Amino acid sequence: MTIARPSAVTLSEPASRNVAPSTATSPKRAVTPRVAVFLAILVVAIASIVAGIRATDYVGADNDDAMRLVEIRDFLLGQGWFDMMQYRLGLDGGTLMHWSRLVDLPIAGLIIVFGLFLKPEAAEAAALFIWPILLIVPVVAGVARACRNIGGYQTMMIGLVLIAMSMISNVRFQPGNIDHHNVQLALIALLVAGLTDPLGRTSGHAIAGIMAGLAIAVGAETTPLVAVAALVVSLRWAWHGQSMDRAAMVFGLSLAATVAATFIATTPPRLYGTVTCDNLSFGFFAIATAGGLALYLSALITSQRSRRARILALAASGVAVAAITLSSAPQCLQNPLASLDPLLKTLWLERVQEAQSIVQTVQTMPSYLGFGFAAGIIAIIVCLVRIWRNDRRELHLVFLALCLPTLAISMIQIRGTTFLNFLSIFPLSLAVSDLRTRAHREPKIIGAELAFAGLMLVSLPSAWAVAAAGVAKITGADDTVMGGIAPSACVARDAIAPLADEPIGVVAAPSNLGASILRFTHHRVLAAPYHRNQAGMLAELNIGLAPAETAKDLLIRNGVTLLAFCATDGQTSLIADHAPDGLYATLGQGIVPAYLQPVTTSEKMVLKIFRVEL
Repeated sequence: MTIARPSAVTLSEPASRNVAPSTATSPKRAVTPRVAVFLAILVVAIASIVAGIRATDYVGADNDDAMRLVEIRDFLLGQGWFDMMQYRLGLDGGTLMHWSRLVDLPIAGLIIVFGLFLKPEAAEAAALFIWPILLIVPVVAGVARACRNIGGYQTMMIGLVLIAMSMISNVRFQPGNIDHHNVQLALIALLVAGLTDPLGRTSGHAIAGIMAGLAIAVGAETTPLVAVAALVVSLRWAWHGQSMDRAAMVFGLSLAATVAATFIATTPPRLYGTVTCDNLSFGFFAIATAGGLALYLSALITSQRSRRARILALAASGVAVAAITLSSAPQCLQNPLASLDPLLKTLWLERVQEAQSIVQTVQTMPSYLGFGFAAGIIAIIVCLVRIWRNDRRELHLVFLALCLPTLAISMIQIRGTTFLNFLSIFPLSLAVSDLRTRAHREPKIIGAELAFAGLMLVSLPSAWAVAAAGVAKITGADDTVMGGIAPSACVARDAIAPLADEPIGVVAAPSNLGASILRFTHHRVLAAPYHRNQAGMLAELNIGLAPAETAKDLLIRNGVTLLAFCATDGQTSLIADHAPDGLYATLGQGIVPAYLQPVTTSEKMVLKIFRVEL
């Protein structure tokens, strides 16, 4: 006798709640889901295009955007696929970068295509304009799919509003922004869409496994989220058993296969045994593939056995993966920046805004707290309340598992708030949808309408930013996230142009100028703000800190031929304050040592350039 396989069930549970409340009394659809997704993409794309047209430079304002372009240019000029050295950065020999060619490749492809009918710089500009806009599609589509999975049409529509508003205020999807953070958001959106597929469906979990593997390959920032996603799939399999076995096996195999494929495709054979904790290396390869295969084998062997047996199998798999982690990459269990030189921590890392902790943010830019943390904290509270009420408990346990670690990471480094705000969209969309349904059921109760509108408003990070700007205007404070960070005038093409006319050499300049100097000139620079370039950054810092005569010896030792001095640069000012008798402080007072010959003589030039004549 054949026993029928249990039918797939959704994340919503218990069984009496398999249909989300928000879908029970859904109004007549004004547009189809596909049209709604298209309109959301169109709105965000138009906003991005307008921002791109208004921009004064076709490259984003972040150093990583300029550095990524430099890396792509080198690749297009013949630097090898596996060769990730930036030969013009740092001390003689260059710096091995930790970024992935998986992001370089499509942008380089766009430049080649546009180069068929545009001049080189115009081709670059066109490629950098279109790339972030293309990434809007997977993000919006992923959010729409996930929200529809968990709450139906109405929840999807609310999720589309939230993600559209979020992306409009997110510079990562504006033209010129080509670092990997927008790619990571696209991958996480599709990962969540797959995780929220019905319990036994394999297609979504296969996509989730592939996206998880690609996320590991693109950048290490998302590895905690990938680990949580894998744990979620594993625990749901252990709990549900046979109804989840195929989905768990497909996820595990997809994850392992994707990580293995990208490891082989992007890692040079000579580095197969090397462990680094800031990119896909042997450590993450071993951990991810072992975890994926362990989940596959556990589901294959024990799915039809008791829940206790499945939990024991999962525990044994966890012990095995932990042993592999401790034996292959124990150093990756700590902060990869913990080993930075103390001088770099003081004069660089502690001043990097996105690397600040929540404690530092309270002191330096309190207006960011609402924008960065409010929606995520509210989403966590919503999850906790619904878990306590047994309202689709499993679904909210999944989102709680994703949001809580992201909040913890964000409190250590606020760069994590991008992902926190993004993940908050899913539980908040469902909560807003349920409140809207209640408001329609009880039209005479004004509190229901206010609750719906209020939760919708506080779910928008941009609403908190507007509120902070209003408070700042009333109080006369200039601390507001709405103002953003104005790029230094020293990184502009016109400011750096005199450097390009000098014979090719080595430039000592503040790290914040490094990527722009690499972009606009053919010189090598000692410093750019990347943790793998510790030696180069320390060399530049010590030159600025040292008295004039000692600095002369350091310039000779490091082969420096040009010095670029930007008095308005934050790090330069910090060095001058730290060492009042140092070279940078001396130059700030208008005193130029005899061994420095001015290249720029105009007082209006914000960037002072000197030839080092020894």
